Amino acid sequence: MFRTYQQMFRRLLMFLDAIIIVASFLLAWWLKFDSGLLQHGGNEPLLYYRGPLLFGIAIFMVANGVAGLDQPMRAKSLFFELYNIAKSLVIGVVVLMATLYFAKMQEFSRDVLVLFAVSYFGLMLLERLALRMMLRAMRMRGLNQRYVLLVGWSMAAARFVEALEGQSWFGYRVIGYLEHEDDDAAYMGQTSRERYGVPKIGNVQDVARVLKQQLVDQVVIAMPRDRVAELGEVLIACEAVGVQSLILPDYFDLLPARPRFESFGDMPLIDTRYVPLDDAMNAAIKRCFDITFSAMVMILLSPLFAGLCIAVKLTSPGPVLFVQERVGKNRRVFKMYKFRTMRWDNHLSEVERDDKESLNTRDLGWTVKDDPRRTRLGAFLRKTSLDELPQFWNVFIGDMSVIGPRPERPVFVEQFRDEIPRYMIKHRVRPGITGWAQVHGWRGDTSIAERIRYDIEYIENWSFWMDIQIVWRTIKDGFVHENAY
Repeated sequence: MFRTYQQMFRRLLMFLDAIIIVASFLLAWWLKFDSGLLQHGGNEPLLYYRGPLLFGIAIFMVANGVAGLDQPMRAKSLFFELYNIAKSLVIGVVVLMATLYFAKMQEFSRDVLVLFAVSYFGLMLLERLALRMMLRAMRMRGLNQRYVLLVGWSMAAARFVEALEGQSWFGYRVIGYLEHEDDDAAYMGQTSRERYGVPKIGNVQDVARVLKQQLVDQVVIAMPRDRVAELGEVLIACEAVGVQSLILPDYFDLLPARPRFESFGDMPLIDTRYVPLDDAMNAAIKRCFDITFSAMVMILLSPLFAGLCIAVKLTSPGPVLFVQERVGKNRRVFKMYKFRTMRWDNHLSEVERDDKESLNTRDLGWTVKDDPRRTRLGAFLRKTSLDELPQFWNVFIGDMSVIGPRPERPVFVEQFRDEIPRYMIKHRVRPGITGWAQVHGWRGDTSIAERIRYDIEYIENWSFWMDIQIVWRTIKDGFVHENAY
């Protein structure tokens, strides 16, 4: 019965959000002008802020919709909801500031705006936490549940039921499953169904009858691969009674990561490995950050760049920079720059020197501790990672990114692509100066497999906030590392 009031509940939630907007503003005004906690040199009366407040309510309600806060969060994590609250806050504040600017309301206190933002985020967080706790308590008592019918049984269905059991407070309950009359009891194991406690309530051919007799909110179609031909009949039966149907593909084990559905013309396509940076907006945000950050580093650290150039030149013969080919995004080869840290052999041509370097690197692996090829200054530069500074030029011109998987030489790429599963996935994005693997200690002469695991985790879960975290951890933990040599 409670489920029939879901729309009313959503409207109630929007009403509560509007109250929070007003309460946050009043709290901010009180803290600034009436609490005595903060100094001020006089203020406009509260009624002066009536217009901005009305605009603010409208702006933030729209921002909440854009951020997805008005959508059901039944199957979303708390972190995801916090992210949406922060997104709504940023959008709302930016639009409100622009509105105040064009309305020429210079008297509007900036402190009130800052206090409003803090209050709004805190009160929205408390509201969503209280709501989750209330709904969790209700669902644990059998209230506000959504009933799911499984059509077919497969390994994917077993994992689906297991996931629901692990998150019972989401409010989903599997009422049973329908199987084919000639199903092999050994398919995916009869014990699998018994182990998950999912009762059989009929055959697939009975789906229309079951939907009319049972209270079903969602139908999850989990047919084995050899039964896909019967999918159309099940979909027609679901649409006949207006029940939402979801297809759980039995080939999930063939998909290497979270798939994303796209369309080309009228044809649906499955992106078997969704990379957030394939999105044009995400790519533009990351590229803008790369250009800005690399330019700031090269400008602010220009005295250090000049000092290191002089030091390298004075302490050993040879060029200041070491240029080497690396494999970048989409397997494109580019020239990567580093401060030279190895002894220079003037008797070798560039090709011979590169071959010798390749041979030495093959024999020794990566640079090892107390590597005899290093100069005295080079040992210091490697230990402190200062030899990597010229790569900010690679970032600026677009060969690399500040954050991303570390690039390898073509010879190693050819070797690892056959030895390390999913190794080539790292080339879906620009390589970086530092990355998710590096801040977790996987750098230098460490496990390539573990490094790739962290690289793929970064690629598939990228967010701008994740990049900021990596930059912060790189700065906080320092550039000196036990595996840097």
